[in-house]
Amino acid sequence: MNKIIQGDALQQLKELPEKSINMCMTSPPYWALRDYGTDVETIWDGEEDCEHDWNSETKVWHGDRGKGKHKEVFTDLKEQKSEHHFCSKCNAWKGQLGLEPTFDLYIKHLCDIFDEVKRVLRDDGTCWINLGDTYNAGRSGGHAGGKKVFGDNENNLEAYPKQSGVNVDGIKAKSLVMIPFRFAIEMVNRGWILRNTIIWHKRNCMPSSVKDRFTVDFEYLFFFTKNKKYYFETQYEPHTTKENRPDGIVREREFGYDTKYPEVRGFKTKPNLKQPQTSQKHGQDINYDEQGRNKRTVWSINPRPFSEAHFAVYPEELCETPIKAGCPEFVCKKCGNPKRLIQKVGKNYGFNFRVRDVQKGRIKHEDRKASEKEVKEYKEGEMERKINEIVISKGCNCNVGFTLGIVLDPFFGAGTTGLVALKQKKKFIGIELNKEYIEIAKKRLKPFLEQEKLK
Repeated sequence: MNKIIQGDALQQLKELPEKSINMCMTSPPYWALRDYGTDVETIWDGEEDCEHDWNSETKVWHGDRGKGKHKEVFTDLKEQKSEHHFCSKCNAWKGQLGLEPTFDLYIKHLCDIFDEVKRVLRDDGTCWINLGDTYNAGRSGGHAGGKKVFGDNENNLEAYPKQSGVNVDGIKAKSLVMIPFRFAIEMVNRGWILRNTIIWHKRNCMPSSVKDRFTVDFEYLFFFTKNKKYYFETQYEPHTTKENRPDGIVREREFGYDTKYPEVRGFKTKPNLKQPQTSQKHGQDINYDEQGRNKRTVWSINPRPFSEAHFAVYPEELCETPIKAGCPEFVCKKCGNPKRLIQKVGKNYGFNFRVRDVQKGRIKHEDRKASEKEVKEYKEGEMERKINEIVISKGCNCNVGFTLGIVLDPFFGAGTTGLVALKQKKKFIGIELNKEYIEIAKKRLKPFLEQEKLK
């Protein structure tokens, strides 16, 4: 199943079977950022059987031009004229995704692609999309959160966004165009559920020369789902305790202050401290997951340099958490339902599995929780062993074995999504229009694909 498909994302997605993908992780071309030449132009909208008559509309961009390592020509949009072709008969548009003359048209095209992503996703699938913004600033602005964040490449072409911005009717100069949020709203309008807006914080972002605003050091990662019930593995992160607080002060545990250490649970607050409102009884033992707290939505991840020509590459770390959370390692070969093992419940942690979970070895959200009496019927050791053997596969009695979950990236680029999927022992499908980038991706993935063949 691991494969890269060469072609236009919208058309190639239409060839994939519906409900065949577990999750999507991708970063589409940003609006008005870079021109990769006429070889990657496609026809959008209009009528398929129309004999197009193209009218040209010229728009002045501002950018540098050069060749990458693999001789592909690209243009940073500065001091550059770009022709936008519309069919006079059916109103189709010919051009590259990201170079539409208006952001409305760009967002429409992008959401049309994700309509097809939605079709091929399983009903319990998730979709994660990294997208940056741009300023409406004439010749005095630039991109916010652009992908070119890695310094100079080996051809001395500056890899930091030098575009001076675009002129958008109705938006004042120097204002952010709000592309990510306009896109997210349209996705919700089309039936997606937006679960999180994640901030990708870049600690080592490139410095900015602007003097009248702050340096942009983040991008957005949107977490969408098809339905309100979906596959998701909770992800954890370390959290501060009294032993490692930044101020170094050792104090009694305050109400509402998390700690995973049982020896500091249940401490009373000092007499002169006012007790805040809490649903936890005073002095009661609180159970915390030994793996840490539920992961937050600001992720500090440094961009990584990439030696090949495709420098619009997000770091592997940005893909790792979404793929861990959204793509099951094993799915049923017949029905596609995920296989999931429940972890051990330690002696310091409350028993919160439901009655039918224990009795029949499956989970249903509507079942009531086990009572204290029912919990006591299970010895601790037996309870741990029993829970470890539970497999959640709702409605699946196929008994045909399992295969690996599948991650889709319709803008595959240099193959980072596929690389992370392979490292997590999952499968991938990538779609990429640019042939040169496919060769770069194949080179990156080859060692990992060969390892899979040896197993």
